[in-house]
This record gives sequence, C-alpha cells and structure tokens, in this order.
Amino acid sequence: MAQIQNELFENTPIPTAVRKLMIPTILGSLVMVIYSIADTYFVGLLNQPVQNAAVALSAPVLLAFNAVNNLFGVGSSSMMSRALGRKDIDTVEKSASFGLYGAVFCGLLLALGCLFFQTPLLKLLGADAVTMDATAGYLRWAIIFGAVPSITNVVMAYLVRAEGAALHASIGTMSGCFLNMILDPVFILPWGLNMGAAGAGLATCLSNCAACLYFLALFTVRKGKTNIHLHPKYFTLQKDIVLGICGVGIPASIQNLLNVTGMTLLNNFVAAYGASAVAALGIAQKIYMLPMQICLGGTQGVIPLVSYSYSSKRPGRMEAAIQYVAKLLIPAMIVIALGGWIFARALIRIFMQEEEILVYGTMFLRGFCSCMPFMLIDFLVVGVLQGIGMGKKTLFFAVLRKIVLEIPAIIILNTLFHEQGITYAGCVAELILASYGVILLRGILKKQKQECAETV
Repeated sequence: MAQIQNELFENTPIPTAVRKLMIPTILGSLVMVIYSIADTYFVGLLNQPVQNAAVALSAPVLLAFNAVNNLFGVGSSSMMSRALGRKDIDTVEKSASFGLYGAVFCGLLLALGCLFFQTPLLKLLGADAVTMDATAGYLRWAIIFGAVPSITNVVMAYLVRAEGAALHASIGTMSGCFLNMILDPVFILPWGLNMGAAGAGLATCLSNCAACLYFLALFTVRKGKTNIHLHPKYFTLQKDIVLGICGVGIPASIQNLLNVTGMTLLNNFVAAYGASAVAALGIAQKIYMLPMQICLGGTQGVIPLVSYSYSSKRPGRMEAAIQYVAKLLIPAMIVIALGGWIFARALIRIFMQEEEILVYGTMFLRGFCSCMPFMLIDFLVVGVLQGIGMGKKTLFFAVLRKIVLEIPAIIILNTLFHEQGITYAGCVAELILASYGVILLRGILKKQKQECAETV
C-alpha cells in the first residue's frame, strides 16, 4: 500500500484526516443525488406520460443494484480497512478481488435474468400494453447492458476509498454522473437522438462505463501502490474472506431493503389523503435527499479511518475521529434543519405552485427536517458498526429502526393525528434510535480501550 495512505491513517492529525476522507465522499454523494434526478427531469421535458412511466416502473430493478453494491462494496471495504490496520496485506488483496469479481458476476446474473425473463419481469413491474415498449427500451440499456458497469463502478469506488483514496473514489463516481447529465438531453430530447426513456438508459449505461474506465486506468497507473488487483489469481473463495465480507455486506443489503420497505409503506399511507399529498411527499423527499446524502457521505467517508484504527488497536484515534465527525456534522444538520423548517414552503414552491401541494409539502418537509440531527447520529453509529465488522449489530440496528420503531410509529401517528402526525414518524424513530446508538457506541469504545489496556 502507498506510504502516503499509511501516513493518512496513522499519523495525520484527526481533523485533517477526516476532512480528506469525508469531503470528497460528501461531494460524490451530492452529485449522485443530482444525477438520480436528471433522468426524470429530462424525460419529463418530453411531456409524454408513457416515457415517464417507463423510468418509474424500472425503479425497483435498479434498487436491486443497491443491494449488490452494499454486499460487495460495504463488505469488502470494511474487510480491507480492518486488514490494513493489522498489516495483513494478503487479506486486503483477496478481499478487494472478491468484491470486484463478485460485483461483476452478480451484475452479469442480473443482466442475463432481465434478458431471458424480460416479458414476465415487465409484467411484474406493472408494464401494460401502453408502457411495455418504452419500459423495455429503458431496461435494455440500463439493465441488460448496464448492470455490470453500474454495479462495478460503485463497488470499485468503495474499494479505492478503503485504502484512503477518497478523492479518487469521488472523482470516478462524479465523472460518470456529470457525463450522464451531459448525455441525457442529447439522447432523450427531440433535438438530439429522440430516444425518450431508452435514451436515459443508454446515457446511464455509457456514463457508468466511463466511470469504470477511470477506475481501471487508476489501478493501472497505481500498480505497485495499491492492493486492488485485476488479475484473477487474487480471487478466492477462502472461507474467512467470504464470511468476513458477507457478515458485514449482507446486513448492509438488508438495511437498504428495509429502507425501501419503510418508504413504500409511508407512500401507501399518504396515498389515502389524495394525489396532491403523494405529489407533495415526493417533492419533500427529493429536497430531503440533499441533507440525507451529506449525512451518509460524511459518515461513510470516515469508515476507513475508523476500521484501520480499530484493528490497529488505537482506540483513542478511533474515538477522536468519531467525535470530530459528530462535532462537525451535528451542528451543520441543526442549521440545515432550521433553514428547511423556516423556508419549507418556499422550497416546495420551487417545484409546484398549487396551494394544496404547498400545504402538504410544507408539513412533510418540516417533519423530515425535525429528524436530521438524530439521523446523522444513527448513520454514524451504523457506519462505525460496519467499519469494525459488527454485521449482526448492524442488522439488529436496521431492524430496530424500521420494523420495531418507524413502521409502528407511522401506523400509530397516522391513527392519532392523521396526515399531520404521519410525517413525524421518522423523527420519533430516529430520536429513540439515536439515544440507543450513543449508548451502544460508548460501550464499544469502552470495551476496546479495556482490551487494549490489558494487552499492554
């Protein structure tokens, strides 16, 4: 591994090390939010409901990508950073290779599954005679041709970040996102290739291929300075490697699926209050995605430092990194939450002018804003648990968050306060979970300090 990255993990002052890891990751996350909106925006300019429906109907298949990304990205990067802390380079190389080839293999499976079972898949997604062709066109490029590059580039970004090269990871991710936004209007709109939804899928496919090429070039240039190798000889199904990666990666995948379940349930409850309420919720969620990605990027970015410090038996450095992230981002989330609360109506107005949507949207956005500081704490706890390899605790935390707390809160608050209460279900869940998370985190840090003191 490059000496500069050892220096970053071991000797660089905590504020500097955290910023070098965190800022590029946050920027990459924010760009991905904009990128995720780009397809919908440009397809929407066509004013053709069929084309918009094609993108919307394909969304569940794309969510499967996130599960694979978490399995091989989160699992392998956690394993790599912990092995780096132990100076176990053999495990680092094998973990990186397993994550890389696992991503390619699962991408191929998804692509082939879509190719051979396209018609039943389209029917399962809800496509009918009107939307079938447009949805098939989007899936052809985004899934059949795009599954492998889409999954692989995200996983490679995780692997690069595990070695401390957060800037390179974010450049690779952002390059694909920017290219996608440039290609979208060219492929989608009438003045370009006029491909509609299929053009959005093609733009996504090509942009992900470009991101993969960046990472492949990076591995070639950094050969001898990185533990990420493309040669198949490093791939192994060694039991401890597979179990170590899956032990963290599978809970991360399940956590993603639970998040989707919670959002789906919320949408269904809100649907009872009419189309305007659903539209308002969608707008509020899009605005909420920006601070949420700041939380996610900030907490994910510091994981390699936490993992390295944990496995190298440096609890003081690990605790300092966690505290610095908390001291930096919690006040930021409080400020953003207050701004969102005060200017909620103005923010919703950017997207829609209808009075009923403004009323609902303001209410929903204020509810989302109320949970932001607590959400940051919860993301940080989950990130630490993933970083130190506590997959079972991560899974328990995810189940507690969605199944035990948030879903019952949605049902109870909807019954008691209707639409005015339902939006605060997330806040109730995040607040309770944050309190538990702080206690859990303190216990982990205390235990590690005791173990390190006993070995001295």
